[in-house]
Amino acid sequence: MDRVLKAMRAAHEGMVGVLLADGTEPGPVYFDIGSGPNMPSSREWHAYDGRRGRPRAAVLRGTCSCGWRGAAEYPLDWTILPGDQPLWEADVDLSGPIADYEAHLSVIRDGSVPLPAELTELLAELVRRLDVLVVEEPLVALKALADLRYVIARTGQDAAYEISDRDLPLNVVATALGTGEAAVRTYLNDYLRP
Repeated sequence: MDRVLKAMRAAHEGMVGVLLADGTEPGPVYFDIGSGPNMPSSREWHAYDGRRGRPRAAVLRGTCSCGWRGAAEYPLDWTILPGDQPLWEADVDLSGPIADYEAHLSVIRDGSVPLPAELTELLAELVRRLDVLVVEEPLVALKALADLRYVIARTGQDAAYEISDRDLPLNVVATALGTGEAAVRTYLNDYLRP
């Protein structure tokens, strides 16, 4: 996937987050694997199991890389959770935090600029045709993609200049595209400075 699209998607990458008993959100958990320059770490919810000196999660909640944190909290009942085995092996219900994150994404999607139905249909048809070409005529598919790259670069540059000429604030553009300001800045710059 294109690095800019990865950056745009990363602006709203969700995960199950944790809070400690004192209500703080912990930093990453580091795993001591002996001597060496690299120390692996994790922010996965199951790393906060209290074993081997690691912090123990008290609450789970939905989180997003954009900084959003779910208001709902889902307590972990340590009286029934195994204290001597990894937390990821326990039968922990993650549906609440995941649903909260999905609701957050719905708000983001609803705030983004909708594509006209005709354009959505056209793009869907293009994908269907390219999928067939990949199997039946891969060289034709590659030629079509080369032509599309040119169209995308030219149209993207025109759109980026138009946004610049209109002095649209980055936060407005980010909301319209459903991503964050840093990702939009990179996205626009890639079109303006190919």
